[in-house]
Amino acid sequence: MSPEITKHNGKVHSSPLRSMPPPSSFTPVTPHLAISPTVSVVVPAMNEAENLPHVFATIPQWVDEIVLVDGNSVDDTVAVAKRLRPNVKVVTQKGKGKGDALAAGFAACTSDIIVMIDADGSTDGREIINFVGALVTGADFVKGSRYAAGGGSDDLTLNRRLGNKVLTGIVNVMYKTQYTDLCYGYNAFWARHLDVLNLDCDGFEVETLMNVRAAKAGLKVHEVPSHERNRIHGESNLHVVRDGFRVLKTILKEWRRQPTPPQPEPAATPAADRGVA
Repeated sequence: MSPEITKHNGKVHSSPLRSMPPPSSFTPVTPHLAISPTVSVVVPAMNEAENLPHVFATIPQWVDEIVLVDGNSVDDTVAVAKRLRPNVKVVTQKGKGKGDALAAGFAACTSDIIVMIDADGSTDGREIINFVGALVTGADFVKGSRYAAGGGSDDLTLNRRLGNKVLTGIVNVMYKTQYTDLCYGYNAFWARHLDVLNLDCDGFEVETLMNVRAAKAGLKVHEVPSHERNRIHGESNLHVVRDGFRVLKTILKEWRRQPTPPQPEPAATPAADRGVA
């Protein structure tokens, strides 16, 4: 083991690094890359039976766990999910709304890393490696951005684009962040930060709530470019004006709320050890 060299009060100190995890604890991702942490993917879905084959086809086989949160679908959403991935974990949503669904899905996850994607085909599971890569190299919370270099959207209307820009600007001023995209549902984080996020909202404002609470708690937030595609089948439940006001209300409400301190990184998995081999 090579020593870790640090400076304190002008003096050089050295301490041995922890040994790397054994090879058996790493999951192969590509012929040149393996990761040690386990990964869960949460997919909230309501009547998305037609879209799930497209969505599940993009989720990498190295993902350890897929958690489907079924919003009491009246189609074959659950049956299709089980046919596509027999080991899928199905959670039946008791409440309503995307925020409630994600809270239920997160609570059911058993992995070190949690990734959230949409069930309508707009988010590409092949991008998951970018989110996981940012986490294992030091980030606490990783958010997809359609406006970062390399990102984009086939689905943003003019009203949605303007609304997102205004709301993102408000958050950046109020919370001293530098976000480029606020209202996007592709995010990933270390599961130990669930208490910080503490989802207690029902609707599409959930992404904003997560972004604001991550910033207030001092988490290391990293943006990665993501390309949003059009919904493949069906119609979105998003209502621009109604949900825009809910997002604004969330931003203002969070200003008065005391942040939850983040959990420290486990001593057994320091940044030097938890990453890539």
